[in-house]
Amino acid sequence: MAKEKKQTKMIDPMMAVTWSERYNKTFEKIWAKLPNFVGSFIATAAVFILGSSIHADWLLILVHFIKYLRHGEDEKDNGTMSASNDTESLHKSKDNDDGLFSLEDYKLQGLAYYIFPALIVSYVTYLGVGGFLHWYYYVRQRDRPEEWKCQPTKWLSPELERHEILLGSLSLFFGSILSGIMSCYIMNGGDTYVYYDYSQYGYIWAVLQWPVIFMWQDYLTYWGHRAFHLPFLYKHFHKLHHKYKQPTAFSVTAIHPAEFLFFQCILISPMFLVPTHWITITILLFYTYYHGIIDHSGINFKAYWWQPWQPACIFHDNHHQYFHVNFGFNIEYWDKLHGTYRQKDRVYREEFFYGQGKSLDEVTESELAEDMAERKSENPLAYENNRYAYELKKSDIVKKRNSSSTKTK
Repeated sequence: MAKEKKQTKMIDPMMAVTWSERYNKTFEKIWAKLPNFVGSFIATAAVFILGSSIHADWLLILVHFIKYLRHGEDEKDNGTMSASNDTESLHKSKDNDDGLFSLEDYKLQGLAYYIFPALIVSYVTYLGVGGFLHWYYYVRQRDRPEEWKCQPTKWLSPELERHEILLGSLSLFFGSILSGIMSCYIMNGGDTYVYYDYSQYGYIWAVLQWPVIFMWQDYLTYWGHRAFHLPFLYKHFHKLHHKYKQPTAFSVTAIHPAEFLFFQCILISPMFLVPTHWITITILLFYTYYHGIIDHSGINFKAYWWQPWQPACIFHDNHHQYFHVNFGFNIEYWDKLHGTYRQKDRVYREEFFYGQGKSLDEVTESELAEDMAERKSENPLAYENNRYAYELKKSDIVKKRNSSSTKTK
């Protein structure tokens, strides 16, 4: 019996958060000796490492880097898709060519060399670095959430924390396998439009591809995300992700595995559609996954001055809190363009689909009361200029309802 309990404890997904809580005092002693800027740098680096590693994109980047170094002697650039066989120089495939199915036929020889490292690094960073971020904010600063948390009065229950880590680990498994397959395929000379010499497609495209690819990825993600908020797809897939009204960094992978793979395919799709320099796709993937962690952290991070397109973390936190609104990720203008940006005089609930919410005069008193309570739980410091953008006064409600009543008459 004791062995069974011990075994259960070892595989408990909550170890992702409990290990950092267990060593809280030790961490505090070490942290107290560090200058503030060093601590902030470590926390930022942790987000960066987590974002780039949990999807196993570090492996894809390593593959592109190796191919770049070997570009001069191994790549035959003729303006078409690349075709090389670099993996043979790294290891010899033992695949059976005489069988009905051969990995080499699909340029996947040596696949295990890619999948296993991808899985190991993904889980180590998810549980390890994710646990550190949990400690840095949710343990170390738990007594002052109003200083850093988007919803300072609300927290995920232990049951939901367990659920998000368990679901996140499951999706991570499939995502890491996909990254391993893609890395193996590319290393073995699989057909892509990735190139390694900026001059190959001209320097104008070398510059233009950055905004073009970035907007392509984000716009498709917007519509894909919005599609998953249609009643059928939401109830059967995306609702899993919305169990977490107060998201944490672990929530970023806590979605249905099929949905996880769908969005991962969107992000890597430029490699198969347009000429894409390896540095461009690498940095854009880094950027997207980094902000994926930030946006799900529940922490009041804000965009830098050089990111006028990038919404603050509260933008996506609002999406989790109010469900069918703010569907964009790295560009908030899509929501403004298509009318799904959160409005002060609209009420949003899980049962109000299609991103429009309902007007103040269309909701019941109980629905309005619940919405007002939700608004009070938001942190004004998370908004631009530290001013709450959605404060709704009784006079605003009366004015709106009187206006609607007059129009009806």
